[in-house]
Amino acid sequence: QVQLVESGGGLVQAGGSLRLSCAASGIIFSINNMAWYRQAPGKQRELVASITRGGSTNYADSVKGRSTISRDNNRDTLYLQMNSLKSEDTAVYYCNAALGGSNLWGRGTQVTVSS
Repeated sequence: QVQLVESGGGLVQAGGSLRLSCAASGIIFSINNMAWYRQAPGKQRELVASITRGGSTNYADSVKGRSTISRDNNRDTLYLQMNSLKSEDTAVYYCNAALGGSNLWGRGTQVTVSS
């Protein structure tokens, strides 16, 4: 079954940390460019961080210096380590796999940061 399954979200206090995971199945994970997006209530979905199949990374300015995206091609898993969380990080976080013109999305994991 082709799918991406996110986990690791939850409720955390401001200043805390979370590590999100995205387990891929049914795709050749290692050749996909991967990314994390998020969508806060009433806002558009936005890119948080991306990592190419070669390992190059890119971050939104809002999370740069606080977050690290990584991938384990042996485990077909994508990660997002988020530190120094802020209330504005509250959103549903989605995993994305992109290859050519195709995009695969997970169902998301909720991150709530309390101030």
